[in-house]
Amino acid sequence: MMTVQARRFLLRRHAATVVLLIGALGAASTAGAQAVPRVRLVATGGTISNRTGGRLTAEELVQSMPGIERYARPEFEQFSNLASGELTLDQWLALSKRLNELFKTDNDLAGIVVTSGTDTLEELAYFLDLTVRTEKPVVVVGSMRNPSTLGYEGAANLLEAFRVAASPAARNKGALVVLNDEINSAREATKTDALRLETFQTRGYGVLGVVDADRVVFYRDVVKRHTSKSEFDLSSVAKLPRVDVIMVYQGADGDLIKAAADAGAQGIVIAGAGAGATSGTQREGMIYAAKKGAIVVTTTRTGSGRIAPRRRTNAAPPPGNAANPLSPEEQARLVAGEDLAPVKARVLLMVALTRTKDPAEIQRMFSEY
Repeated sequence: MMTVQARRFLLRRHAATVVLLIGALGAASTAGAQAVPRVRLVATGGTISNRTGGRLTAEELVQSMPGIERYARPEFEQFSNLASGELTLDQWLALSKRLNELFKTDNDLAGIVVTSGTDTLEELAYFLDLTVRTEKPVVVVGSMRNPSTLGYEGAANLLEAFRVAASPAARNKGALVVLNDEINSAREATKTDALRLETFQTRGYGVLGVVDADRVVFYRDVVKRHTSKSEFDLSSVAKLPRVDVIMVYQGADGDLIKAAADAGAQGIVIAGAGAGATSGTQREGMIYAAKKGAIVVTTTRTGSGRIAPRRRTNAAPPPGNAANPLSPEEQARLVAGEDLAPVKARVLLMVALTRTKDPAEIQRMFSEY
């Protein structure tokens, strides 16, 4: 028979083993938690928050994501809680500076998710693509339906945005737009439908990747300059310059372009017909604006296609007219917008003008970004 002393020894040994097992499990759990990347939500508002009776806060948005702990350790802060169209350019500047500060002061942060209303999401996302100088993911997300609507997809979109921001594969791809299981480049993503969930698309080029149940998958890369390779430092910029967009339509009057220049626009983007054609007296307006010192960028209103820089040759006539010719310096102020949509050309021109007013440099920027 086992003695009392032997039983006590075995009990003590068993208790010690249990303590060791609990400690090992706790350490493994802690290590597992630490292995999940930290991702921070910076909420600005938009339909994704616009619940009837009061907007969802950043904290409530984080709490709406079931299973987030499998992919990321979420953090949050409330930058604003507005419709995207109500955000000012001063707030854009402040948001960019805040994201740069977060990445600069927190090396362990894996990525940042920014919520936005979808109406101007593509503009904000491209602004962050140009001005947040990091290799880590900046993911902009929203929803087409509000939290009080049947079929609200905001929580699913937000969870997918966190998964992308936590994914090592998303590094060095610039700012990304994530909605409806798809990943698009901030430079290329365009809202294509006023109501449908699949509204954000990249016409002509296709999605960067998808967010599926098993993993985040990328199919192509981004070759244009962005984020960590950007030359745009807004840390000391207090105000973005005024840049206006004027659309071309049949019989359009150039007085609107002249009015923008007279009102102080440093840049004017022309949403041209076809491959950049104007109509009515708009050409005279462009000449007037160029003579006043404004940079005039030609884009296309068609939704896709490229506006190439004009070939400068001695034989080519100046783009003015006999009564009002442009000097070579003024002619250089007529810049080609490449394949950027008009609203995105405006964003790039605003940012470019914080660095230089040299038309040749600005044309280079439109070719590289």
